[in-house]
Amino acid sequence: MEIWRLPISASQRGKLISAGYTSLSSLSSISSSDLARELNVSESEAMNILKVASHSRGSETSNASCSIVEGAQSAWDMLHDEESLMHITTSSADLDNILGGGIHCKEVTEIGGVPGIGKTQLGIQIAVNVQIPNDFGGLGGKAIYIDTEGSFMVERAFQIAEACIEDMSEYNRFLRKDFQECKIKMQPQDILENIFYFRICSYTEQIALINYLDKFLSEHKDVKVIVVDSVTFHFRQDFDDMALRTRVLSGMALKLMNLAKRFSLAVVLLNQVTTKHTEASFQLALALGDSWSHTCTNRIVLYWNGNERYAYIDKSPSLRSASAAYSVTARGIRNSSSSCKRIKMM
Repeated sequence: MEIWRLPISASQRGKLISAGYTSLSSLSSISSSDLARELNVSESEAMNILKVASHSRGSETSNASCSIVEGAQSAWDMLHDEESLMHITTSSADLDNILGGGIHCKEVTEIGGVPGIGKTQLGIQIAVNVQIPNDFGGLGGKAIYIDTEGSFMVERAFQIAEACIEDMSEYNRFLRKDFQECKIKMQPQDILENIFYFRICSYTEQIALINYLDKFLSEHKDVKVIVVDSVTFHFRQDFDDMALRTRVLSGMALKLMNLAKRFSLAVVLLNQVTTKHTEASFQLALALGDSWSHTCTNRIVLYWNGNERYAYIDKSPSLRSASAAYSVTARGIRNSSSSCKRIKMM
C-alpha cells in the first residue's frame, strides 16, 4: 500500500510524503520518536501513525504472499515479452539504431545533457511520436508530460505534431498504401489533446503526482509514455539533507519502474548536469549523484562534438555503448546534417 492510501489525515499524509515516506515498507523500521522529530509532530501522533501503518501492512501480508506466487514468470516468457515490445521512435534513424529501435517500453530511460543540447526537444518529440498509429509502425498511445521547469512549449509541440503528420503522409505515399482514413482523422490538435500536461512547482508536488499516476493510468490505459522534464530541478533547489534526498529519489524511481512494468509504458526522465571533482580536476556529470545513476534502466548522455549534437549510451543492460549524431530542426529531432550528406554522396 502507498502512503497516500493510509486512513490518516491529509496533513499527516502530506508530511510523510514530504519526508520521503511513500510506502508502508519505508515506515517499518523507524521509531515513533524519530518519526515525530522528522514530521515535527508529537510522539503520540507519530505512534498513532505507525500503529495505523502496522495494521494496514498486516492486512496485506497474506494477499502479498499469494500475489508473489501467482506472479511467477519463466525466463522464456520474459524473453518473449521483451522481443514483442514496441519502441517509440525518436525521428532520428541514427539515434533509433543505437537504441535498438527507439525508446523502450517497460523501461526507465534517463536522458541528460548540458543546457541547449535538446533535452526538452527530444522529450516533446517522444510525447508526439508515441501517438503514431499502429498502421504506421507506432504505438497509437497517449503521453503524460510532467514539467518541473516550465520549459514545455506548446507552440513547439504543435510544430513537431505537424511535421509528424507530414512524415506519415510521405511514408504513406512511399509504400503506396491506402491510409487515407487515418491521415484525415489525425490532426495536430488531436496530438496535443493526447498529451496530458502537469506543471509541478515543488518536490512535494512531484512526489504526490508520481503517487497519483497509478490511479490516473488505471483510468487512462492508452498512455504509453511518461516524460519528466526534468526529474532534477526541485531536488537540486529544495534539499539540504542529502540522505533524505536519496531516500525520496529512490522511492520515486522505484515507483516509476513499477508503473513502466505494470502498464507496459516507457518512462523518460530528463536530467541536468553538474560538475564532479575527480583526480584533482572537474568534469561534467549528470546530476543527482552516483546512487541515482543505478536507478534507471538506460542512461543516455547528450553532448556537443564541435558543432554537432551527439547521444551516447552510457549505461544499459541490453544495449552496447555507442554514439550517434542528431540534429534539432524546425521539424523536430532528425538525423544530423553530416549524416544526411553522407547518405546523399553514397
